[in-house]
Amino acid sequence: MNQLKLDYKYCESVIKKHSKSFYYAFSNLNTPDRNAVYAIYAFCRMADDAVDNATELNEKINNIDRIRDELDCFAEGSTPDTPLWRALEDVKNNYNISLDLMYKQLDGQQMDINFIQPETIYDLEHYSTHVAGSVGLLLLPIICSRNTEIREHGAQSLGVAMQYTNILRDVGEDFKTLDRIYLPKEWTAEYQITARDLSSGKITPDFINLWEKVALEAEKKYDAFMDEIVHYKPEAQLGLMLSVLIYRELLDEVRRNQYDCLNKRQVVSLVKKTKIKMEAEKMLKSMRVGNSFG
Repeated sequence: MNQLKLDYKYCESVIKKHSKSFYYAFSNLNTPDRNAVYAIYAFCRMADDAVDNATELNEKINNIDRIRDELDCFAEGSTPDTPLWRALEDVKNNYNISLDLMYKQLDGQQMDINFIQPETIYDLEHYSTHVAGSVGLLLLPIICSRNTEIREHGAQSLGVAMQYTNILRDVGEDFKTLDRIYLPKEWTAEYQITARDLSSGKITPDFINLWEKVALEAEKKYDAFMDEIVHYKPEAQLGLMLSVLIYRELLDEVRRNQYDCLNKRQVVSLVKKTKIKMEAEKMLKSMRVGNSFG
């Protein structure tokens, strides 16, 4: 096995370890596209872990500075000699990847280092475009043959919706482990939700109403993206459909468990994912037929 294949194997191991859903969703891509997705994911995971896995502020800052220095070298054509960066060099040579989006991802992680609770839903969206919308845009040249402004808007919006979903799933974990409240301050004030309420782990009607208000923003973005799916590469369409449906199911899973995202993390079971895949295949077939007559 040559070095580049080993480098991509490393990237694959990262996505398999950290996001089985993401790995499962894009398993139908051809080998070059699949490898490119693995490499982009591994970069974003490295950036995220650089902050969330560090315990001291200086360590977080040094970690992001190190990655930013490596990205500077990468941008100048001096690729750092590691499996991830060598794989990313191959991706850059074969796809129209924007390095600005990689810097944007790091800027998003910097926001977590200097974390301030978002004031409004627009502030939360701004943050989410950096840490998740940038991922959607980085993947776009890999999984979509004809990129337009509409495609770019849809890809970024899907990333934001998925970030909202992660936030809604992890409200308790983010607060207790990372001391972060991502729910907009304007809305926590409206529903009179305080840090003490989150710490208590008690699910109140006001908390449910606040949670649903953010969930509605995510679901509107998922709904809007459904019409986008048929414009992507055929082999990527099922993965995108699965991503939307599985993430929407995460929201429903929280609902079925009486909104208890303060004390435990909800997951979508493998059995449920299998059922969702069957549903996705039927929906995609119907969409393709409708599009062919459109």
